[in-house]
Amino acid sequence: MKIFNWSNLRLALMFAMVVFLYSFTSQRNERRKLFKSEVVFLDDGNPFIKRETVNKLLIENKTDASGIQKDKLDLNKLEKSVNKNEMIEKSEVFVSIDGVLKAVVKQKTPIARAFDESGSFYIDYQGDIMPLSEEFTARVPIISGEISKQNKDDLNKLLRFVYDDAFLKKNIIGIQILPGGSLKMMSRDFNYEIEFGKALNMERKFGNYKAFYQKAVLDSSLDHYKKINLKFTQQVVCTK
Repeated sequence: MKIFNWSNLRLALMFAMVVFLYSFTSQRNERRKLFKSEVVFLDDGNPFIKRETVNKLLIENKTDASGIQKDKLDLNKLEKSVNKNEMIEKSEVFVSIDGVLKAVVKQKTPIARAFDESGSFYIDYQGDIMPLSEEFTARVPIISGEISKQNKDDLNKLLRFVYDDAFLKKNIIGIQILPGGSLKMMSRDFNYEIEFGKALNMERKFGNYKAFYQKAVLDSSLDHYKKINLKFTQQVVCTK
């Protein structure tokens, strides 16, 4: 005759109790209403979009988040709605343990401003079009001339190069695209033009320019030049 194992029965009952409590707690948690909503910008220094605008997308135009039940939320849908905004590169939407509906937002990064027949717009770090903001004006180089399918990729690489370099980011304020694809640049502090040529050998050309600039600053000769030619990767040709 088999002896009944009380130890196994107790384990089974404990397991069943744990499952029941977990299910009960989860259901109660899902039926709870949210406490509030909160928008966090990863780059809070340059607010291209208002928190209120993102918050409206989160609570779907309701008065506030306190009337929303957690089980009625579609976080994936909310995240897609936030990401559709033209100022936002990506976001993460979630509900915290204490019942706060949160959106952590990364805004697009403008690296240049361009013009076409429809008006003015930014070019962001990914090479996409970004509208101007009523909240903040980015201090970026102005692009003039035609941006075409042929020169777009090389131009975006050059703009990212300028943006990522502290000296160039401060020094270069304008880039003109000439017929044929050559580039002419303008300096923030001096009146000379920088003839860059095609957007090729960027590292070498900009390296030559920075070396020339540092030397010319020491002898105070930068005010005397009208053109700085960087087309030749082996040398810098200056015209007074």
